[in-house]
Amino acid sequence: MSTSTLPYTATRTAPATPAERPTGFWRAPFAAVTFRELGYTLISLPVAIAGFVFAVTMFSLGTGLAVTLLGVPVLAAMLAGARGLGAAERGRARAGLALDVAEPAPRKAPRQDGWWAGMASRLTDAAAWKALLFQVVMFPWRVASFCLSLSVLLSGWVAALYPAYHWVFPHYVDWPGYRVYDFYSGSTHHELYLDSVPEIAGASLLGMVIVLLTPKLIRALTNVDRAAVRSLLG
Repeated sequence: MSTSTLPYTATRTAPATPAERPTGFWRAPFAAVTFRELGYTLISLPVAIAGFVFAVTMFSLGTGLAVTLLGVPVLAAMLAGARGLGAAERGRARAGLALDVAEPAPRKAPRQDGWWAGMASRLTDAAAWKALLFQVVMFPWRVASFCLSLSVLLSGWVAALYPAYHWVFPHYVDWPGYRVYDFYSGSTHHELYLDSVPEIAGASLLGMVIVLLTPKLIRALTNVDRAAVRSLLG
């Protein structure tokens, strides 16, 4: 008596831990979950570059050799590698985003025996194609999320801490304060330095607002990753 395995693509959510529970608005910039999601976003850039290069290189090589039938083992290796990359992404999502996604259904066994039949059967592996698509479509998104999250994070803290290092500019740069702009338009000189108490306080206040909103931005960016992992890697 034989049994068949039905595809299972449901999503499992890991039990909430104290670091994964909702964090208060004022504590969010210093919460462990924020740093974990930020680390996931930053590490995603080199991972995305490697996955994109693998997908494009193997697909181009495989399709280019398809006329000689040598492309079939190349494409089969590409899809096998895509499954491995998908498993690694699910592990990263589990560790960095507290998202536990079930593995996709195993690849169907070939109807015939033989090496060639095994290679050909990999070409119909839908889960592997979806994992390959994940590497392609997430590359531009992860480049954008890396740049946006890092620039907002640094801008917020640099502005918020400005009162602590304001003295550096008059002592070492010969500026009265941080230079926002300084240029000439014809004979008119336009300049703005943050050197007065209200300007210093205003810059710091703006930085604090950005710091407080940064966790919301990071959560919004990683929610796109969560949706992609659920839909393409589960």
